[in-house]
Amino acid sequence: MIIGNLPLRTSSVAQEESALRADSRSQKTEVGSPRSLRSGAIAARVATMQISLPLNLTRPLATFDIESTGTSPRADRIIDLAIIVLSLDGDVTSHVFRVNPGIPIPAESSAIHGIYDADVADAPPFSEIAPQVAEVLEGCDLAGYNHVRFDVPMLMEEFTRAGIPLDIQGKRMIDAQRIYHRREPRDLTAAVAFYCDDEHAGAHGAEADAKATLRVLAGQFRKYPDLPRDPDELDRYCNPIDPSWAERTGRLRWVNREITINFGKKKGTPLRDVVLRDRGFLQWMLKNDFSQEVRQIVADVLDNKWPLPPDEKP
Repeated sequence: MIIGNLPLRTSSVAQEESALRADSRSQKTEVGSPRSLRSGAIAARVATMQISLPLNLTRPLATFDIESTGTSPRADRIIDLAIIVLSLDGDVTSHVFRVNPGIPIPAESSAIHGIYDADVADAPPFSEIAPQVAEVLEGCDLAGYNHVRFDVPMLMEEFTRAGIPLDIQGKRMIDAQRIYHRREPRDLTAAVAFYCDDEHAGAHGAEADAKATLRVLAGQFRKYPDLPRDPDELDRYCNPIDPSWAERTGRLRWVNREITINFGKKKGTPLRDVVLRDRGFLQWMLKNDFSQEVRQIVADVLDNKWPLPPDEKP
């Protein structure tokens, strides 16, 4: 199927929702417009889209993307959902949903997608729009970028909380990221070819791989003259750490000078509360696959040894 210069038709869902919401919470903009979608619940974005997609569709293809409060499909919430549906006859329709997550949007997440608490204050919860989203996805295969690992699980969690399970059985999943990674490998052999213009003989032998890595590092310094030469700066470049994190993996986080859990169902819970109410959870953390740094902090607080907040560290 070849598609070009196709108008993105106004979503019937958005039209109906707009008619129902006379409080101007629904907006209509153009794709790429500098005006952001603020707290409107649903907006239909109409523009001209140029795309060539030689795919023999037997069902509509719903390509979707999610912006959320964080990266945990289970603990975090959707705040922005866009679904672009490519029909069998070549029509393209875009559905955009703004959602109130019911929890605060962390500053680090807002810094990435530019959506803040005020932007979603008047938007509906996902449970309110779930029937419309389900209708849009009905009978469609699903496409996205890393959507198999992130967007689909997060969407399924939201539908479960709304009491409308999302049935993905039989839906084909087309993940652009997986195609990219399979066609353009990012392994050491590919790095040697790219930075050293050479083949990696002896791949997967420890000594050969270590030598190849050193050659790649040298090639990277040649290619990128602005790479930090100072080891501390290069460490920060390779391992950027959110200043609110209490350790390198981000499982524990400082919030208002209190160290808190930053994953799963207890995300946002102060560690002091967990020590008082659920020490078994912390014992579970000690026995599972968390970093040594995380396990040391947990062991310390169980022994009533509390780390200093960042502003008190010497």
